[in-house]
Amino acid sequence: MTHNMPIFRIDPLTDPRWNDFIGRHPDASVFHSPGWLRALQSTYGYKPLAFTTSAGSSLSNGVVFCEVRSWLTGARLVSLPFSDHCQPLAHGIDLEMILESIDQSRRAEQWKYVELRPLSSATVSGAAGYGGCKEFGRSAAFGFQKIDLRPPAETIYRGFHDSCVRRKIKRAEREALVYETGRSEKMLDQFRHLLLLTRRRHGLPPQPVAWFRNVVDCLNESATIHTLSKDSEPVASIIVLTFRKTLLYKYGCSDAKAHNLGCMPLLFWKVIQQAKEMGAETLDLGRSDYDDPGLIAFKERLGGVTSELTYYRTPAPTEKSPLPRAGAAWVRSTIACVPDAILSGAGRVLYRHLG
Repeated sequence: MTHNMPIFRIDPLTDPRWNDFIGRHPDASVFHSPGWLRALQSTYGYKPLAFTTSAGSSLSNGVVFCEVRSWLTGARLVSLPFSDHCQPLAHGIDLEMILESIDQSRRAEQWKYVELRPLSSATVSGAAGYGGCKEFGRSAAFGFQKIDLRPPAETIYRGFHDSCVRRKIKRAEREALVYETGRSEKMLDQFRHLLLLTRRRHGLPPQPVAWFRNVVDCLNESATIHTLSKDSEPVASIIVLTFRKTLLYKYGCSDAKAHNLGCMPLLFWKVIQQAKEMGAETLDLGRSDYDDPGLIAFKERLGGVTSELTYYRTPAPTEKSPLPRAGAAWVRSTIACVPDAILSGAGRVLYRHLG
């Protein structure tokens, strides 16, 4: 089905209608915000753009993307890079028309593919029912956990796993750990130190320091760092993003030498207590790779309810062979031996091409 209604491209960073629109749309998240988009642009050079059927003084719908152009991985349109989810803020026939227009433009723009990362797959399948979106095929799937913060704090605490969470919180509380929250350069440096340790353990380079600095600067009070220290040394740290009544856990890292202290369970309990004081209703724990069952189990033991995030692409992706186990093991062992400066430099170069 082809439609003749015009589709408009806007710049969500300069069009004043966009901020007003996401401020009143019930499905908007921190990933739709100008601050998050500005951080992506400032760090990686991605171009934010949104598509809408609205021509008037206010927006009634919109789907936001970043245009990624890389000599290494090609050009594509992603909604959105380095974002767990980005719900299309359009439904039914409006979404179908927007995506149909984007797919028609794909060849002219030389985009290798267009990717959607909806929070609800029903939105995409609903638009497909109008005759559009048929070219969008499933490209990836992840576990997704969130915690309902509306019950009393005592009820939430009782919902934690006894031995894996509550017992560790009690242990951590006996360790005289110092809790701090803020956005200072010192806290960012502490986070980066722990992140380097964590990414090395996982066999991955860390994201560039500029990314985290831009997230904190561009999101202002909507981004906070939470840290636990032992004997003046940071042992665990997480970055949390806030949008309306939702807190979103985005990044976490720790010193493996302090894992026996129960730092991470205590840190999340501190964040939940603060969230309750702020009147938050949801803690979004983000996506989890299905090949990381330990992370999924940890989030579920915190009381996270699991559902599935499904990403979609046009053209639909073809199956690719995974890196052989021997090759993956070689990569991890190599990263374990790389000096900090080289590992961080690899992250600065690599992530620009991965969005």
